[in-house]
Amino acid sequence: MKIAFYGSSLLSSYWNGAATYYRGLLRALAARGYDITFYEPDVYDRQKNRDIDPPDWCKVVVYDGTLDALKAVTAQAREADVVVKASGVGFEDDALLAHILAAARPGALKIFWDVDAPATLAELKANPDHPLRKALSRLDLVLTYGGGDPVVEAYRGIGARDCIPIYNALDPETHHPVTRDERFAADLAFLGNRLPDREARVEAFFLEPAASLPGQRFLLGGAGWQDKPMSPNVAYIGHVSTRDHNAFNVTPKAVLNISRESMAQNGFSPATRVFEAAGAAACLITDAWVGLDLFLKEGDEVLVARDGKDVAALLGELDGARARRIGENARARVLREHTYAHRAAQVDRILQHKPANLAREVVP
Repeated sequence: MKIAFYGSSLLSSYWNGAATYYRGLLRALAARGYDITFYEPDVYDRQKNRDIDPPDWCKVVVYDGTLDALKAVTAQAREADVVVKASGVGFEDDALLAHILAAARPGALKIFWDVDAPATLAELKANPDHPLRKALSRLDLVLTYGGGDPVVEAYRGIGARDCIPIYNALDPETHHPVTRDERFAADLAFLGNRLPDREARVEAFFLEPAASLPGQRFLLGGAGWQDKPMSPNVAYIGHVSTRDHNAFNVTPKAVLNISRESMAQNGFSPATRVFEAAGAAACLITDAWVGLDLFLKEGDEVLVARDGKDVAALLGELDGARARRIGENARARVLREHTYAHRAAQVDRILQHKPANLAREVVP
C-alpha cells in the first residue's frame, strides 16, 4: 500500500517538534510493508539543519516554498492509496490541503493527521469558516498524536467522520541509553523550543525553580531562548540535534518535560520528550496532566510536579540511586507497551479495515 505523506519535515527537527514522531511511526509502518513518500517544503532553514540523511525506508521529496512547487508535489498524490496531510507543515497549509484533496484519486483514503490537536481545535472554534473545518466532510479520517476523548469528541462534533489518537511512542533503535557526555552535565535539564504557549510554563516549572536553587546546575536546550533572562546557574546551549538527544537525556540527574499550555489543559497528550527520555532510561520529571497514568506510573516510573515549587522539592530530595531506578522502570514500561511498533500495528489495523468500511458506506 502506497502512502503519500505531506508534513513539516522528516529530515530536520529544527523548529519542528514532530520530526521524531514522523520518523518513529513511518519507519515502523515501512517495516510492515508500506511504501511511503514524505513531502516536505524547504522553509525555516530546516534543510540547512538536517539531523538525518534521507532514509532507506522512506522516499523523501523536498520541494521549494513556492505555490508552483506545491502544486507539482500535490499532483503526485494521485499515485497513492493513502494520502496524508499533517497539521503545521509551515507553508501554505490551507492551499496544500485543497490541492491534495483535488489530486487524490477516487477510492484513496484521505487523512488529516493533527500533531497539535488542542491548538488546531482552538483555531477552528475561533473561525467557523476555516478551510479545514469545511474540508472535514471530504476527509475519511482524522488521526492525532494525542488528545484522548476530548479531542475525539471535539473533532466528531465539528464534522469529522472519525478521529483516532495515535500517541507518541519510543523508537528503541533511535532513543536508548548511551555513555554520559559532560557537555550536558546538570542536576536538571530541559529541552524545548521557545513558543508562545510554552514560555510562561517554562518560567514557572524551570527558570523559577532554578533561581530558587542556586547550588544546583540547570541546563536549557532548544531554539529561541538566547535573550531570555535566567539565573547564573542556568546554562543555555541552543538547538540540540536529535543525534545528541540520548546523551542529553542520560547525563543530567533528571530531565524535565513541560507541556505546552493547550496540551496541558486538554490532557492525554504525552510529548515525544516523554518517550525519548524513558527510552534512554532517564529520570523524568513532568508537569501534571490528565492521562499520564496511561503511559507511566507516578512515583515509580516518573516524577510529577504540579508547579515550580514541586519541581524544586522533587529535585532537592532526588538522589542518584532513585533517579536511576525510576529511569530503568520507565524504560521497561515503554518497551513493553509504548513503542512505535505498537503504534504502527494500530495504524495498520485502521488502514486495512477503514477502506472496506468506507466502500460499504457508499454502496446504495
